[in-house]
Amino acid sequence: MNRTLVLNANPKPDSLCRAMAERYAATAALSHDVQLLHLGDLDFDPNLATGYEAAQPLEPDLKAFQAQLQWMEHFVIVTPVWWGGIPARFKGLLDRTLLPDFAFRYDAGKTWPEQLLRGRSSELIVTLDTPAWWYRWVQGRPIHTQLQRTVLGFVGIRNRRTRYFGPVIKSDPAKRQRWLRQVERLVA
Repeated sequence: MNRTLVLNANPKPDSLCRAMAERYAATAALSHDVQLLHLGDLDFDPNLATGYEAAQPLEPDLKAFQAQLQWMEHFVIVTPVWWGGIPARFKGLLDRTLLPDFAFRYDAGKTWPEQLLRGRSSELIVTLDTPAWWYRWVQGRPIHTQLQRTVLGFVGIRNRRTRYFGPVIKSDPAKRQRWLRQVERLVA
């Protein structure tokens, strides 16, 4: 049994991402210890107003999210593609919580930071309104690159898999049900 954190990174209260996150969490809960988090339910200022120049007090929901990041062994992120990337509120969650001395630490004389969340894994489930092949091969899959390499990889979380579902905008209820069954099968 592993400790799995499932994040619905779509801030909308009702979305396919929410349904996928809930389906993944329910299936995983049959054999794992699971916590489910909906970005839209969190109360926080997504603006890292001064960068890392000055400490910005964390709201209770951000402190709780940091505790979940420390608790979890596997991080499942279900996110939509908005304008080629992640939603601004999700970016704000990352900016505000993956902080120096929590997620990484630069040591004097070393080029690369110490990865303070090392030893954890992740999985990305991405919904989009373009065909998945177009997003991957023509647009260069910017979410995958951003999250796998420059966010998760930077803090030591190794991405095991990225799965794309789309185009959502043209999908009917039967197609969405097939996608939800595919999400169930992603649970290891």
